Amino acid sequence: MNWRAVWAIYRVEMARAFRTVLQSIVSPVISTSLYFVVFGSAIGSRITEIDGISYGAFIVPGLIMLSLLTQSISNASFAIYFPKFVGSIYELLSAPVSYLEIVIAYVGGAATKSIILGLIILATASLFVPLHIQHPFWMLAFLVLTAVTFSLFGFIIGIWAKSFEQLQLVPLLIITPLTFLGGSFYSINMLPEVWRTVTLFNPVVYLISGFRWSFYGKSDVSVGVSLGMTVAFLAICIAIVAWIFRTGYRLRN
Repeated sequence: MNWRAVWAIYRVEMARAFRTVLQSIVSPVISTSLYFVVFGSAIGSRITEIDGISYGAFIVPGLIMLSLLTQSISNASFAIYFPKFVGSIYELLSAPVSYLEIVIAYVGGAATKSIILGLIILATASLFVPLHIQHPFWMLAFLVLTAVTFSLFGFIIGIWAKSFEQLQLVPLLIITPLTFLGGSFYSINMLPEVWRTVTLFNPVVYLISGFRWSFYGKSDVSVGVSLGMTVAFLAICIAIVAWIFRTGYRLRN
């Protein structure tokens, strides 16, 4: 493993994030604060508690997941798409760097930025509502696992995309709606039985439920199932990335 090459790519990606702090950090934090103002104040005045948890505190894990998923995908997809766009991807592929090292560097950089953002949003949320994390280890585990998984997913999207518009297609039209419908702002147990069953086909439900359990010890689905679904999606992403580099899909033309 050429860790110097990994570190060089990783450092470039992190430096790019710090050059765009306004877009990478400030904008998501402001959006999260607005969610607290709108949902925490307006809806929270009507729904005081869910499962014995104040509504403002209840939506914190969902808000963190919303930002974590979208930012992980966006960071990773742009990171690998831009070299394709300018043509420098061929220099990278011809360099003495293995495919594994390329993936570790780009995905590691995207995941690191997303994790930092998630922790900043968590700190921002503590200014609005009192927070108590019952299982801090599992909170960090879900945070890291989700960031890595969806950074891999974003890496796949970046290779698949042929334009900047396609980069935003999946986060805006698929991931964001699934997150809103996945129990970010409500418990799926509040839904009618038919819709609750339909919601269980939404993979984001398991991410949010497991993450919320790490905070309050309560979840809509089994924590083991939530963890298993996340690991399964991670395995699928790894398999797709391996296939992409083995076949050269949209990398050699």
